[in-house]
Amino acid sequence: MPKNKKYQPSSEILKQAYVKDYERLYKESIQDPEKFWGKIAQELEWFRPWKKVLKWKPPFAQWFIKGKCNIVHNALDRHIRAGLGNKLALIWEGQDGQERKFTYQELSDEVCKLANGLKNLGVKKGDRVNIYLPRLPEQIISMLACAKIGAIHSVVYCGFSIEALRTRILDAKAKIVITADGYHYREKLIETKKIVDQAVEKIKSVKHVIVVKRTGNKVKLKAKRDVYYDELIKGVSNQCQTEEMDSEDPLYILYTSGTTGMPKGVLHVHGGYMVGIYITLKWIFNIQKDDIWWCTADPGWVTGHSYITYAPFICGLTQFFYEGPPLYPDPGKWWSLIAKYKVTKFYTTPTAIRASMRFGDDWPKKYNLDSLRILGTVGEPINPEAWRWYHQYIGQSRCPIMDTWWQTETGMHMISPLPSMSLKPGSAAKPFFGVVAEIVDKDGKVKEANQGGFLVIKTPWPAMLRTLYKNKRRYKKVYWQEIPGVYFTGDAAKKDKDGYFWIEGRTDDVLKVSGYRFGTAELESAFVSHPAVVEAAVIGRPHKIKGQAIKAFVILKQGFKASPELEKELKDHIKKEIGPIAKPEEIEFVDSLPKTRSGKIMRRVLKAKDSGKPVGDTSTLED
Repeated sequence: MPKNKKYQPSSEILKQAYVKDYERLYKESIQDPEKFWGKIAQELEWFRPWKKVLKWKPPFAQWFIKGKCNIVHNALDRHIRAGLGNKLALIWEGQDGQERKFTYQELSDEVCKLANGLKNLGVKKGDRVNIYLPRLPEQIISMLACAKIGAIHSVVYCGFSIEALRTRILDAKAKIVITADGYHYREKLIETKKIVDQAVEKIKSVKHVIVVKRTGNKVKLKAKRDVYYDELIKGVSNQCQTEEMDSEDPLYILYTSGTTGMPKGVLHVHGGYMVGIYITLKWIFNIQKDDIWWCTADPGWVTGHSYITYAPFICGLTQFFYEGPPLYPDPGKWWSLIAKYKVTKFYTTPTAIRASMRFGDDWPKKYNLDSLRILGTVGEPINPEAWRWYHQYIGQSRCPIMDTWWQTETGMHMISPLPSMSLKPGSAAKPFFGVVAEIVDKDGKVKEANQGGFLVIKTPWPAMLRTLYKNKRRYKKVYWQEIPGVYFTGDAAKKDKDGYFWIEGRTDDVLKVSGYRFGTAELESAFVSHPAVVEAAVIGRPHKIKGQAIKAFVILKQGFKASPELEKELKDHIKKEIGPIAKPEEIEFVDSLPKTRSGKIMRRVLKAKDSGKPVGDTSTLED
């Protein structure tokens, strides 16, 4: 198969596509972004219309000024008012096979009961509620209940340590913490209540801890502070008025870790965020009324905020939500669930795809995946070899792949294909409407085609973070002063002659060998293009002459064994694929790579271990 082959959309996909002429509409959206975004916002319901679409005082933006809305009104209330209360909203399956289903009316009832329960505990508009829950319906319900009454939720991923959780509760001054008695991750029992008890010790802001019963393991309830979730909502009304919020009122804080220092509290608001995530999901995934949506993320990350808790419900979708991890109890688990629930749109990570590839093509072949119409990827660049495997074996060579680039800070998809576009495996394609992206050098000068540089965004967009919580100074410094006048993404990328973007990885992961720049994505993709390799991670190690030398950690496919001959073959393969300068100095064959539970490779752990330095905080590591 030719490396540079483009994949064209089918006539059926083109027929359903909301956008058939990208170039024309993109040009219009850039020429008059306020007109473009104002028109999109009118597809949603507002308690009171906005006076002005955008107020931009760099680096601070306000969208839909003086508009009154609530994201939950658009996610639940308006569908029920439109007669869709009996439509299935959420299907949940536990790792143990337990199943729960909610119609839009039933989901709304649960949200209202918890919202009233929170009010009874003294939660008011603007209060912060910390959510430390596994993938349960209550995780989504808790987020929606907070937003409904104007409380600000701060979700902390359940894989985080006591200290990481404590730091986030302290910074947000959370009044309530919602957790579970525990949950099973594969065979291991994670006792979340015990973690919370230690994390909230001596934190004066925390008045109550709400405990969801999941495993039934024994937990200690602290008198007057702790309450079981089911007891809190028992006998409580399922009617609750949705709070009228200003478009710029805060919706949530989500902490994103830097490599050093205090986590950054990214602040998102109701109005612009609601508009941005709604239209990106609708257009990029060709959302249809009969779709069954499955995003495999955890709502502890931004993908789960935008494209599980909010956008699918704003679009009126039925979505599937799974508690368990991939490849457990066997590598066919996810494919069996797609077949069982007839999932039509599937959104996952390149890491999960590569992990599935390792077990060969037979597992997906066991299941009927005919329901799938569009696939998606998120979280990191997808290498072309994994793209092609995903396309062939999961999408049966007929489902287009939406390779989306965006960040916690951007809130919504920023660079992505559309179903009507030609696709290039490994490329995130082109900027979404109203988004001006560019590749520049450190002085802000635009790079030529196929030259690597810094990926920046030149104009504001509705779902952008408004600031860092309680830290405007850091917001300016981190995102707007690195290269003055533009939003600095921290990612390295290049743009080809067709205007397609290729993300190369984080700028601090870019390697410089004898003056040449290599993105980790480019090098790792070259390794995975070898038939023996399923996954690779590369790091730079200091070198007296070259500046940096390349070391690779490689996972082999089943049926291949590590040997000096294979190591030489792989080095020659990289030399042939990229050039002699990229030939790695050392290859270490490994059975696994250090990853977060969201699937990202923690290269800093590899670097630290390789250099004999402390590895630092590893609380997000899967293993």
